[in-house]
Amino acid sequence: MSSHPPTHRKVTLNDIAAGCALSRATVSLVLRGSPLVNRETRTRVEQELRRQGYVYNRAAANLRRRTSTSIALVLNDLANPFFAEFAAGVDEALAAAGYVTLLGCTGESASREQAVLSSLLEHGPAGIILSPAEHSNAQDVLAAIGPLSPLLLFNRELGGAAPDIARWDQLALDNQRGARLATEHLIERGHRRIAFFGGHHDSSSCSQRRAGFVEAMQAAGLPVEPAWQIECAPTRLDAAHRTAALFAGDAAPTAAVCYNDAVALGLMLGLNQRGLRPGRDFALTGFDDIAEAALGMPPLTTLSTAPHERGMQAAQLMLQRLHEPRTPNRQTVAPVKLVIRASSCPPPAF
Repeated sequence: MSSHPPTHRKVTLNDIAAGCALSRATVSLVLRGSPLVNRETRTRVEQELRRQGYVYNRAAANLRRRTSTSIALVLNDLANPFFAEFAAGVDEALAAAGYVTLLGCTGESASREQAVLSSLLEHGPAGIILSPAEHSNAQDVLAAIGPLSPLLLFNRELGGAAPDIARWDQLALDNQRGARLATEHLIERGHRRIAFFGGHHDSSSCSQRRAGFVEAMQAAGLPVEPAWQIECAPTRLDAAHRTAALFAGDAAPTAAVCYNDAVALGLMLGLNQRGLRPGRDFALTGFDDIAEAALGMPPLTTLSTAPHERGMQAAQLMLQRLHEPRTPNRQTVAPVKLVIRASSCPPPAF
């Protein structure tokens, strides 16, 4: 008689135990990684698990043990290499601690964020790391996850007033200082007509970076031209399409502080389409220092945020919260560093 279960139902622990002539309790110990099982028995069970195609129901096991070995990671834009590097850092740190990452992406949609959070919570994660979508607010997030789920906000703030029961941990980038450093660098290179390019004004990270730009311009006694503060989606494609807006008036800027690296790389494409050479005819800076920034044509001056390290830091902060649930909420600001490359040239001598 075959030890395979009928194909119309899921393989159970009893099926595995019968297949390798062991007790159900022994099979359960193997699945939980118990040191009480010797190597030979563990190998026997693992071979039978593979042979029968057993899928471990982690959510059910978490419910039985009243614990969870997963963390939900919800990002606003996985197409941005910054968040891909950040996610890799989160996953690496969580895996080292024995946790599994449950990944969701909102595509910058607040309504999609609600659906993703609700869906991931069905898997019983121990906590949530969230990079909020634009226009998402604290009340909606609280309604989706409830008051007891540990939450770490990354990079952006939530709109609206957070209730007292929802004072979540936060890991932010030093956005304002970073944009100020980039602007000061362009001023030192001799630029006087500088634009701020990309992002949306109602995004907290964009508002902070724009504030740093304005701060540096005003400190240098330079005008902040409204026509040179160009909004666009923080993507390469939209930045390329919006390049013409920089040159719509009688006078044009000679440099731009870009919201992020994706925007800066898109602006390079747009400049080339207009016959302008980035790093020769027009200077620009980015923000994030994604891997591609150093390989641009020309290499991009940018603010290094070390996205992989930030991902590991976010995971570590979440693990600390799980181990010390009663400690006061943490507001952590990660430093940024100006990395000077060829894109931030002096103004052309016309």
